[in-house]
Amino acid sequence: MTFLEKIVSLSKRRGFVFPSAEIYGGLASVYDYGPLGVELKNNIKRFWWRENVWQRREIVGLDSSIMTKKEILKASGHEKMFFDKYYECPKCHRRFREEDLEFEDKKKLVCPICHFELIGPKKMDLMFDVGNAYLRPETAQGIFANYLNILKTQRLNPPFGIAQIGKSFRNEVTPGNFIFKTLEFEQMEIEYFVPAEKSDEFYHYWLKQRFNWYLSLGIKKENLRIREHKKEELAHYAKSCSDIEYKFPFPSIEGDYTWKEIEGIANRGDYDLKNHQVNSGEKFPLPLPYVIEPSAGVERIFLALLCEAYEEIKGGRSKNSSDEIILNLKPEIAPIKVAIFPLLKNKKELVSKAKEVFDLIKSYFNCQYDENGSIGRRYRRQDEIGTPFCLTIDFQTLKDNTITLRDKKTMDQERIKIEESPWIIMKKLKFIY
Repeated sequence: MTFLEKIVSLSKRRGFVFPSAEIYGGLASVYDYGPLGVELKNNIKRFWWRENVWQRREIVGLDSSIMTKKEILKASGHEKMFFDKYYECPKCHRRFREEDLEFEDKKKLVCPICHFELIGPKKMDLMFDVGNAYLRPETAQGIFANYLNILKTQRLNPPFGIAQIGKSFRNEVTPGNFIFKTLEFEQMEIEYFVPAEKSDEFYHYWLKQRFNWYLSLGIKKENLRIREHKKEELAHYAKSCSDIEYKFPFPSIEGDYTWKEIEGIANRGDYDLKNHQVNSGEKFPLPLPYVIEPSAGVERIFLALLCEAYEEIKGGRSKNSSDEIILNLKPEIAPIKVAIFPLLKNKKELVSKAKEVFDLIKSYFNCQYDENGSIGRRYRRQDEIGTPFCLTIDFQTLKDNTITLRDKKTMDQERIKIEESPWIIMKKLKFIY
């Protein structure tokens, strides 16, 4: 089993990610996020929002519509420019993007699987047409279309930013690698409006800011890099662009791992505002600012974090005979913060007390109650989903109202008073939403 297959298996087994419409045979490159997956996604988004909106004076939020009027995406250039060229194998019918292929003898392109000569190039529009609108291919255009509304209501002057988290849709030629590239995905974007003469300065500022954010999530520096786009790679709106890439476990000609983008930081110049001003007929304040755009994919970060956190220990940490899987997620983003166990499920007094503790803790953290199996098995289940703390209610609890707090990272255990447990855990987490 490859490393990626292990991640996929864990994701389904523990309720992170399910294939969409699985009982009907599935829907290619579309996924549903289970009880743990939705919590991890929400924690990633909260962590991002907290740093980029709550903790900054000059950035405000927006939630624009997914259905985007066609005039907006015509003005932005997407209607004319947003497509991929691809080639198709006449034997296996796989499709390949032009930039992912290499010419053989500088004359023809061949299928890397079947070695048949490919047919093409063909053109695929990347936007989903829904009548008088498109499903948005990026969240950015909703921000630009609301630029005047934000200026009028929030009294901001450059440099300032507008942040948005939301769904986008792209009719990808080659979706795949689990949740890395899908037809439906979430973006976390900032459009940061700056004086034109300072755009390069802010471009490099945001590159540094965003790179350091991934380090704060617990991703190792050696698994991240910044790659600047070549001139021929630049999008139609970009003056410059760099990707923050993660070393994903995707097999390629380079080996078992491949560097892939998790976030792009672009200098969009005044392209968008200028075109919306011309096409809408509205008067924008002059001079128009330039725009620096950090744009991250939630699902790609989600996958990178699972890959980064996954650890297999032969024989287990307690030297058991079976292997153990641990997710070393940073506690701030772990789906479940605290698990509560009665020592034995057939002792009513322990179960009743454990449920009291659960009712207390759930007011402060997302927690999980578990009474099935041995304590060792329950610990291992929580280790496998990244839960940082477990609380066990035993017979001593009934005597002195103390419980055992177990730390996943160190496996240390300590007795604490029930009434003090929320504050002790808060202190250990060092973070409250």
